[in-house]
Amino acid sequence: MAIIGSIIKTAIELKEKLTPEVAPKEAQLEVLKYLIERGRDTEFGKAYGFKEILASDDIQKAFQEKVPYFDYHQMEEEWWYKTIEGRPNVSWPGSPDYFALSSGTTGKKSKRIPVTEEMITAIRDAGIKQVEALANFDLPAEFFEKEMMMLGSSTDLEENNNRLEGEISGISAANIPSWFRGYYKPGEDIAKIDDWDERVEEIAERAKDWDIAGLSGIPSWMEMMMQKVIEYHGVNDIHDVWPSLQVYTSGGVAFSAYEKSFNKLLKHPIKVIDTYLASEGFIAFQERPETDAMKLVLDNGIYFEFVPFEPDYILEDGSLDQNAPVLSIDEVEKDKDYVLLISTVSGAWRYLIGDTIAFTDVERAEIKITGRTKFFLNVVGSQLSVSKMDAALRELETKYDVEIPEFTLAATRINEEFHHHWYLGIDDSSLNEEEIANTLDVLLSEANNNYKVARTKALKGVKVTIVPTNVFTEWNGHQKKKGGQVKMARVMSEEKFKEWEDFVFSINKAS
Repeated sequence: MAIIGSIIKTAIELKEKLTPEVAPKEAQLEVLKYLIERGRDTEFGKAYGFKEILASDDIQKAFQEKVPYFDYHQMEEEWWYKTIEGRPNVSWPGSPDYFALSSGTTGKKSKRIPVTEEMITAIRDAGIKQVEALANFDLPAEFFEKEMMMLGSSTDLEENNNRLEGEISGISAANIPSWFRGYYKPGEDIAKIDDWDERVEEIAERAKDWDIAGLSGIPSWMEMMMQKVIEYHGVNDIHDVWPSLQVYTSGGVAFSAYEKSFNKLLKHPIKVIDTYLASEGFIAFQERPETDAMKLVLDNGIYFEFVPFEPDYILEDGSLDQNAPVLSIDEVEKDKDYVLLISTVSGAWRYLIGDTIAFTDVERAEIKITGRTKFFLNVVGSQLSVSKMDAALRELETKYDVEIPEFTLAATRINEEFHHHWYLGIDDSSLNEEEIANTLDVLLSEANNNYKVARTKALKGVKVTIVPTNVFTEWNGHQKKKGGQVKMARVMSEEKFKEWEDFVFSINKAS
């Protein structure tokens, strides 16, 4: 009998039952008050009248009126450049001990996002909340005695100007609680290996030494790791190496794109639990098995705001029009897309994180990620979000019995007319690209009226190019963005798309 596991499981269940539920509005108001109080004597707080906001009868409204929206570039150019140079008390008291380097899917270089000790604590506390939520997933007591494989970026953080830098997954893993270290794999030594391929090779060699019950990481990289382990040990599936495997904690992208290819690596189904950990903080996690939506973490260092996701409010560079309306947690509606804004204990204020979300359950504050503001394709009025793209590709998978875990596209000019050019990662060279393009065009027209209208006007056609799925992985390696929190850019600018096509051509020529 798993005595220790039974004790841990019982403790988690009791704590989950005894923890009182705070209404979303009240929880968020307390967080906002705390943030403004902590930030009022910073340069940012003085510039935007935080003391006056605190004295207001309606703090939320005063905050909206006094503080503008910021994306990363605005925040960095106006405020964080001073933090990066080492000046204290810029947008948060003191100086951050860490900078999270973003994966840079939409930018030309990595962003440096401050990570304070308060944010480290907030991420850790949100992680504990997620562990407590496992009580809802009917896991056996034995699960809580097994080991967890956390596949993130390297924990060997680089020192720069007396601060440590790395991806948020590496920073988080470097700060895991001492009580969890015995459960954490691949362990500190392997986790410090910077080279992705070398780290995965080490994991494959050591895999049978561990009794892994849970996996955590980005789906594309997790699949690659499992494939390497399977190949190294000459087995049929990952359960032949890790028979206790029961849970996969996904994050960063929609798991649906990887579901078919991921399940092929398993002997039997496992529980998939979604999380939303960004460079700026731990946003949400799946709390219950009845849904794959995630519950916003409303009482833990992040204040959320929501701008209706409408083309008129999104500028060409993906930033927000300062006149765009904004809603608080008690004003949102179900099944509507919103641009997510956050203010945090790391000194981000009304910050455009770049993601769009929709509420599946307003009362529970449960959401799904629907896309990225910069991955919103509206060059000729088609108004395609990533969620609509994903939905169409899942139908393609079913129709042609294939797996399409990766894709990217751009609005391109062919004979001076606009087309959507899709690159699909499919490991089946027998498919007819023109037929796939026509089917995709029909699916998008049926699902999205704006797209259908665009196809009768400026959008003249759809082109599909099929490439092996490993081309996307090699592209990330070419961009020096392999492993960790890295995600493929779903929509590219014409300039970036040209670079992508040149890379694909070079791969084809070499083979």
